[in-house]
Amino acid sequence: MSRKFGKKYKGKKTLENRIQKIRDILDDKKAEDIEIIELKGKDYIVDTVIIATTLNSKHGFSLLTYLKEGLKPLGEEFVRVEENDDWTIVDLGDTLIHLMSESHRKKYNIEEFLGDLQKK
Repeated sequence: MSRKFGKKYKGKKTLENRIQKIRDILDDKKAEDIEIIELKGKDYIVDTVIIATTLNSKHGFSLLTYLKEGLKPLGEEFVRVEENDDWTIVDLGDTLIHLMSESHRKKYNIEEFLGDLQKK
């Protein structure tokens, strides 16, 4: 059910490299509580979900810029981006990145939903 994009990322090893690259960018730029949830083989729209907490709205917008600068040269396609002050969703085809304010992350607690899905 997942959609595949990003010409340079084929196979398990390179998918792991891709996820690590995203984690490295977010960590280097001070995103907090980075969580990676693997959902490959589950009944969900993507294989991987990455969730990170932003310090404030400007930080969230900056993280998106850093992700684009770091991933587009590697052939990554940003299929869709939805953004506001509290929550940015980046769709990379087979991976979703959620950049959330602390209050929105607590309020929506998507880790719990995805964790339950991961256990099935």
